[in-house]
Amino acid sequence: MKKKSYFCSLKTMQEGLVIRTTGNWYRVLVDSNIVECRLRGNYRLRGNKQTNPVAVGDHVLFAMEADGTGVIHEVCDRNNYIVRRATKLSKQTHVIAANIDLLCIVATLGLPRTSTGFIDRLLVTAEAYHIPACIVFNKCDLLVDDELCAMQNELSELYRSVGYPVLEVSALKGTGIDDLKTLIAGKTVLFSGHSGVGKSALLNAICPGLALKMGAISDWSLKGKHTTTFAEIHPVELSLSATQPLSYLIDTPGIKEFGMVDFTPQELSHFFPEMRAVLHDCYFANCTHRHEPHCAVKEAVEEGRISAERYRNYLSIIEDTVKPQ
Repeated sequence: MKKKSYFCSLKTMQEGLVIRTTGNWYRVLVDSNIVECRLRGNYRLRGNKQTNPVAVGDHVLFAMEADGTGVIHEVCDRNNYIVRRATKLSKQTHVIAANIDLLCIVATLGLPRTSTGFIDRLLVTAEAYHIPACIVFNKCDLLVDDELCAMQNELSELYRSVGYPVLEVSALKGTGIDDLKTLIAGKTVLFSGHSGVGKSALLNAICPGLALKMGAISDWSLKGKHTTTFAEIHPVELSLSATQPLSYLIDTPGIKEFGMVDFTPQELSHFFPEMRAVLHDCYFANCTHRHEPHCAVKEAVEEGRISAERYRNYLSIIEDTVKPQ
């Protein structure tokens, strides 16, 4: 941890885990106790472009006040984090969560429909920050249409072939929940996806005692309604074994669009595992796999060794989000 001078002695400070952020207040877990903390006044004046200098999953140093609340003086170094652009036109970024062991992308092919473009943007960001990821297709009980079933089977096979674990579950019926518990046991897990895909319902199925509020699908837009309004970590005991440590499940508000930040055209392909495997065969070392001749990635797409849909999403990310050189 960085050595800094504080207004109070390090000996008087405590370290805790931020498990909830609401406005200017942060709920910090210390052992089994919870302390409501606020951020030191001048901490926000450090030129940070992030809208939230403290995120769920952060370990922080704080000092107790006379009224029983705490003041956060420092955020400990992060192992990793998931970040997105705050708004489409904003230069600021928003950290969704920090110190993550696994990203679970919750997707549905019914209502609402999750695009592969959205999935791939989250996967690329996880790759860039060295966070293992999996895809959880929820609401499999609603796939009564043969076309939707075939689509889910195709997408499941696609992402498994790239190297990502894929689970097909139903929070309502309990299908696949035991497999999901095994995957997440003892880990800090971020559940992310559109509103309405059933993130809170999944957490309730994993640990019914949470009793998280669940929403419905909007009748006119066929999109999900926000039920989770702030990020929160739920420490849960999955009871898979007597020695199993707690799992820390992060529930977050639904994301409409995932705006990516700080990628260049030359580096983006490194975060697509199937492209990364053939990059060394490109003629140009700085190939962007768009217009260059003798491109191994484009050849693999033409030969069917790389998904054409994943390649289209790659091109879309370049057009929309990466920095020009």
